[in-house]
Amino acid sequence: MSQSSAGPAITVRNPGTGRALGEVEAMTPEAVAGVVGDAQEGQRAMAAMPAHERAALLFRVAGLIEAEQESLATLLAEENGKPVQQTRGEVEAAVRIFRGYAGEATRLFGRQIPLDAVPGLERHLAVTMREPLGVVAALVPFNYPVELYAHKAAAALAAGNAVVVQPPAHCPLALIRVAELVEQAGAPPHAHRLVTGRVEVSQALAESPGVAAVSLTGSTHAGREIARLASGTLKKVFLELGGNDALIVCDDADVDEAAQAVVLGRLARGNGQICCAVKRVYVQDGVHDAFVASLLAQTAKLTVGDQLLKSTDVGPLITEEAAERVEAAVGRLVEDGARLVAGGARRGAFVDPSVLVDVPAASPAFAEEIFGPVAPVARFADPAEAVRMANESPYGLHAAVFTRDVSRAFTLARHLDVGGVVINGSTALRAENLPFGGTKDTGGHREGLHETVLDFTRQKTVLVMEAFG
Repeated sequence: MSQSSAGPAITVRNPGTGRALGEVEAMTPEAVAGVVGDAQEGQRAMAAMPAHERAALLFRVAGLIEAEQESLATLLAEENGKPVQQTRGEVEAAVRIFRGYAGEATRLFGRQIPLDAVPGLERHLAVTMREPLGVVAALVPFNYPVELYAHKAAAALAAGNAVVVQPPAHCPLALIRVAELVEQAGAPPHAHRLVTGRVEVSQALAESPGVAAVSLTGSTHAGREIARLASGTLKKVFLELGGNDALIVCDDADVDEAAQAVVLGRLARGNGQICCAVKRVYVQDGVHDAFVASLLAQTAKLTVGDQLLKSTDVGPLITEEAAERVEAAVGRLVEDGARLVAGGARRGAFVDPSVLVDVPAASPAFAEEIFGPVAPVARFADPAEAVRMANESPYGLHAAVFTRDVSRAFTLARHLDVGGVVINGSTALRAENLPFGGTKDTGGHREGLHETVLDFTRQKTVLVMEAFG
C-alpha cells in the first residue's frame, strides 16, 4: 500500500499480560475514502439482491460464526480482557443477531395509504416501499465488539445497504476474522468492508459524502463530535452513548437478589465496562445495612485474574490507562466523603472490584460514568427521592428498581427518565429483540432487531393516478 493510504501500524496486545497479539494498519483518510468509494459498488449489488437471498447470506454468516465460536471467543478474550465464558456468550449473541436480521430482511413491509381520506383523491392509489439508504458506517466500541458489530452490520446488509465497519483499535482481531467469514459466506465484493485505525478513521467516515448513515456506540463526547462532522453532509446519525445507570433498592426488596444484581450487572460482567451496567446504587434506609452486608459477601467471592481461565470472574480492563482512570474516580469519591469498604487496588490493567458506601449523592464523581468494576452505594429515605436523584444524571440509558410492590414498581418506572427500566433485575440486560437506547446525553436512538433494520431504510411513496374506476 502506498504511503498516502497507510499510516503506522497499531499493535494489539493482551491487556492483562501485555503480550502482542498482532498488528493492524492505521488507515489514512485517503484510504478510507477509497473504501467508501468501492462500497458504492457493493451497495448496488446488495440492493439488487432479492430479500430471500439477503436472508440466506446472513444465515450463512451466522453458521460460519457459530462454527468458530470457541476460537473467536478465545481471541476476543485475549484482546479484550473479558473472561472467556463471557466472550462465548457474546459470540452466541452475535449468531442470534445475524439470524434475527435474516428474518427481518424478509419483513420490510410498505403500506397502502387510503387517499379517499382526502377529498378529490378518492380514485387514486398510494403505496410506500422500503429502500436501502446506501453505505452505512458502523463504528464499533471495544467493550462488546462482536455483539454490537452484529447489530449494525447485519441490519445494514439485511436492508440492502453496504456497510463499512470500523472495529475498535484496541481489539480489532475478532472482527477481522468475522469479516473474512462474511466474505466466505458470499457477500458481494465491497458490500462489507473494514477500515482500521483510530479517531481519524471515525472522522473521515462521518464527513464522507459517500456515507449515507453513521451508527456509533461510544462515549457521549465521541457522539457529539460524530454528529457535528456528519451534519455537513446531512447524513443520518444513530447514537448509542454513555450511561450512568441507577439501581434503586426499596425497603421491601429481596436484598440478596438486589446485591446479586449489582455483582452480576456491574462487578463481574464485562469487567464493569458496560454502558448499561449498574453504576449507581440507591438503597432505602430500612434495608441499607443488610444490602451492603450481602453485597460485600458476594463481592468477596469474585476471582480477579487471567481472562482465559474458567475460574476468573473479572479480567483486566481494556488498557492500563483505563484502569488508572477508574482508580482515580474511586479516589475522587473517597475525597468527596465516601468510604471504600472493598477492593480499590489496581495492578496494571486489573482493578479489584470496589464497593463504596456513604457516597454523597451530590458528589461530582458520583455523577460521572465510571467504566470499571466499581459499585458506589448511597442512601435514600423515600423512593420519590431516589427517582429524583437518578434523574439528575445527564444520562438516561437504563434504571432498575427492586421492590415487591407492583404498583410502586410501575409508578417509579414511569417517572424514571431513561430508555428502559428493569424490575427486580440488573440494568445490564440487553436482548436483541428489545429496543435498546436512552434519553438525554445517552442519545435518542433505539437499536434492536425490529428498529435498526427500519432505520437503515428510507420510505418511497408511489402514487397511481386513476387506479380505481
